[in-house]
Amino acid sequence: MLHVLLVEDDLDLAHTLVDYLALEQIECDHIANGSAAESLINDNRYDALILDVNLPGQSGFHLCEKVRADGNDTPVLMLTARDALHDKLTGFEVGSDDYLVKPFEMAELVARIKALAMRRSGQAKRFQVADLMMDIQQHQATRGAVALRLSPTGWKLLETLMRASPKVVSKQALEQALWGDEVPNTDSLKVHLHKLRKQVDLPGLEPLIHTVTHHGVVLKSGSDKETG
Repeated sequence: MLHVLLVEDDLDLAHTLVDYLALEQIECDHIANGSAAESLINDNRYDALILDVNLPGQSGFHLCEKVRADGNDTPVLMLTARDALHDKLTGFEVGSDDYLVKPFEMAELVARIKALAMRRSGQAKRFQVADLMMDIQQHQATRGAVALRLSPTGWKLLETLMRASPKVVSKQALEQALWGDEVPNTDSLKVHLHKLRKQVDLPGLEPLIHTVTHHGVVLKSGSDKETG
């Protein structure tokens, strides 16, 4: 069963959506205040977030922007009556993945939720695993107080692992992310992983990059739940 959060201050619409989604095997938490939604998002791992734009507390745009600034890659669907092009563009600029204008068909909403839930959002710009931090916008990566000086390939490799964490990424998926269909040779990934480990897993610190035999590579700390 999928688990989503609906942030909507129209209570009649919200109750209708919660009931309808339940019939589609989608568990839906609901809250009406944009500011109060932050704690729910921080405390739960949702498959998708459904945000109205005009909300008490803070707008859906502002909430989405905060979610992305925190490195949260949960897919976001904006649900609003505002259908002007500049509103849609604003939604995408702050990090939403989809935009559905009211009124809408329930079947379309369900289809969009299921499509979004199949992937994590590529809109997140900051990630953290243990004391390893990566800021895409600032193009900075640090382990504790140490700045990591990564090659372009090392940066892309770390970003791919950080976005997937704590899930395992297959060798094929890593090669595709780094080189597309033009993989240099069979040892290239191994060489770049070795270099990245030397930079990230510094002496005396908890190892974060792990090879999972016959599956791929995972970046996670010991406190992360095994999902790969």
